[in-house]
Amino acid sequence: MKKTVLKLVDVSKEYDGTTPFRALCDLNLEIEEGEFVSIVGPSGSGKSTLLHILGCLDKPTSGEMYLDGVKVSTLGEDALADIRRDKIGFVFQAFNLAATLNVFQNVELPLMIRGRDVGERKKSVDRLLSIVDLQNKVHNMAPQLSGGEKQRVAVARALANDPSILLADEPTGNLDSKSGKDVMDLFSRLWSEEGMTVILITHEPQVAAYANRILYLRDGQIERDTPNKPRKVEGVKLKDKG
Repeated sequence: MKKTVLKLVDVSKEYDGTTPFRALCDLNLEIEEGEFVSIVGPSGSGKSTLLHILGCLDKPTSGEMYLDGVKVSTLGEDALADIRRDKIGFVFQAFNLAATLNVFQNVELPLMIRGRDVGERKKSVDRLLSIVDLQNKVHNMAPQLSGGEKQRVAVARALANDPSILLADEPTGNLDSKSGKDVMDLFSRLWSEEGMTVILITHEPQVAAYANRILYLRDGQIERDTPNKPRKVEGVKLKDKG
């Protein structure tokens, strides 16, 4: 029996302002280890807010969130930073690569922050760049890469600290269809071959179709929670890439 890695209990999130806005409303959700979950819904439905709470980037206004059985909604910022560093990998629509660093250095950065030695860092970065098929781009600076290449570097960087959960915020939003497919094929293999828990938000049905579970949000609540037969991915297995 698979364990529950993320659990929300009656979670609400409100934002103050001239007109206070309730982005999430008494939301209850459980995500099991090794699931691939797509979160979809119209603009303003609460997708990004939900992802930020699941990623410990934000706290609910009320309700509780648990990660691996630990109540994280009441933890301090230092403890939350440790959780984000150790357990969660983030991939964003805008890539967020350092323009002054080359590909190798961008992927190496989280390992340097962790204090890993030079030999260990090189071995890890070489393996990760092999997984994302960018071994021949190690010396390229971020601005010299295509959009798809930038996102694959971002995925490699997100995997650097060996997280158990991968969160992606519109990971194909800035990509053409071919590059988007390459990135989603990679996510699919990380899920199916490596057993990662993958959670992403998207407005694209063809992207959501890669998941084995699709959550439909509307007005801060889960309107539907449906199992899905994942889109089939063909190609070389990750374990054959290094």
